[in-house]
Amino acid sequence: MAKPRAMSAPTPTTQGGTPASRRRTFAIISHPDAGKTTLTEKLLLFGGAIQLAGEVRAKQGRRQTSSDWMAIERQRGISVVTSVMTFEYGGCVFNLLDTPGHEDFSEDTYRTLTAVDSAIMVIDGAKGVEDRTRKLVEVCRLRDIPIITFVNKMDRESRDPFDLMDDVEKALALDTVPMTWPIGVGREFAGTYDLVHNHVRRIDRDEEPIKVNGPEAAIFDEMLPVGTEAWRESALLAKEGAKPFDLNAYREGHMTPVYFGSALRTFGVQDLIDALIAYAPPPRAQVAETRTVLADEPKMSGFVFKIQANMDPNHRDRIAFLRVCSGKLARGMKAKLVRTGKPMPLNAPQFFFAKDRQLAEEAYAGDIVGIPNHGTLRIGDTLTDGEDIVFKGVPSFAPEQLRRVKLKDAMKAKKLREALQQMGEEGVVQLFIPHDGSPAIVGVVGALQLDVLKERLAAEYTLPVDFDPCQFSVCRWITSDDPVKLNAFIESHGSSMARDLDGAPVYMASSAFSLRYEEERAPGITFADIKDYQRAAT
Repeated sequence: MAKPRAMSAPTPTTQGGTPASRRRTFAIISHPDAGKTTLTEKLLLFGGAIQLAGEVRAKQGRRQTSSDWMAIERQRGISVVTSVMTFEYGGCVFNLLDTPGHEDFSEDTYRTLTAVDSAIMVIDGAKGVEDRTRKLVEVCRLRDIPIITFVNKMDRESRDPFDLMDDVEKALALDTVPMTWPIGVGREFAGTYDLVHNHVRRIDRDEEPIKVNGPEAAIFDEMLPVGTEAWRESALLAKEGAKPFDLNAYREGHMTPVYFGSALRTFGVQDLIDALIAYAPPPRAQVAETRTVLADEPKMSGFVFKIQANMDPNHRDRIAFLRVCSGKLARGMKAKLVRTGKPMPLNAPQFFFAKDRQLAEEAYAGDIVGIPNHGTLRIGDTLTDGEDIVFKGVPSFAPEQLRRVKLKDAMKAKKLREALQQMGEEGVVQLFIPHDGSPAIVGVVGALQLDVLKERLAAEYTLPVDFDPCQFSVCRWITSDDPVKLNAFIESHGSSMARDLDGAPVYMASSAFSLRYEEERAPGITFADIKDYQRAAT
């Protein structure tokens, strides 16, 4: 695989402005199987970061995707962790985050969305808006993240383009503006007509777009021999009847420009990456507990939104992914870890290209850098140039399933504790340590997470484990303004109490009914199904 080009944040040339203004940090979101990872590959291909795009379900001898680098991802053809990739194109520096589509890994995706400034929503042209897409758009809406829509798989049988846009408007409450229009669908899909610039792109041809004077141009008769007049009517309606594109409405998260194409055939990708350059916002201001931090402030600040263990199995490494929010991060500088108040040297910050990496001499607001982490950094930590600020983050949600971890070899109990701690810090599962000394309990959204945990413990730590049913089905974080009341509750419910990775008390209940019963009997105790990662500076 070709290495990414040198990424020491080059001085702006083609775009002008500050280094931060050239950054585009975005995530790709979709329902599973809509083509998200394939699109990621093709964007990287355009960015010159790879020379040959991979396939999610690669046959023998074919290249597999860059972003799905774990063995389990390659076996199952799905993404289970967020991949980070940095590349340059068109005078901009792109930080692309490919998120897991499967709902069992939703926490990883939610955390990732705290670190981006915009998103590309991939929709399957045959299926339209699906459940997972709805949930992800809701998360984007909470943070006012602007969304560009890419309708994929137009070279297969697809729904009517107007029908698809109507679906987006009704299901997601977003105003849609078609920027390109498909010329035919399925086997007749011949290309796209750019409604804004009046030019045509032909599928499977690398030539420059052809300038036309409108839908009446003769080229459409050649490209679409059957149904040309009906198509002209639809294209004219899309061009004249749609709302005009409003940059402010898009950046506020109310409007989405819509592009059509086929990621597998690398078609429509050029329009998409050009749209990111033209419309996607540069790094946004980040809300902290005490003030809002602007991207162009001179002093460095950033927060950790993800921790990944064992990216290099040979070295048992752990990488903390940091979103730079302001200023310039320079290799060798000392940053303050606000949670502890201690300085932390940044000797080896890294830019990532999925699994491959290289040293980052400089990074600016909007950049995503990896920091080698030996247990010091946690998700939600803030690093600054000295100021005591804490960025507000995405919360952790109470798991939907609880299981006890059963170790097949009792001699490896200590190793298991360390491995589970690392997996918990990474966010693969939530880890709860019962007060009564019984085996650790892991919390997950769905069964696929348990499969991933089992496979990763076996592959990365040589720990064969199974999972036993747990007498508990729900858990809640408990807090109180009265420490005496809180301690009394914990002591009186010893066998139902556990602590999470941060040491926060967690109450375990056998059923929702039992939970409600305890809530009614414990005035002054707050039972929460959401917990913020952040800790206020002390």
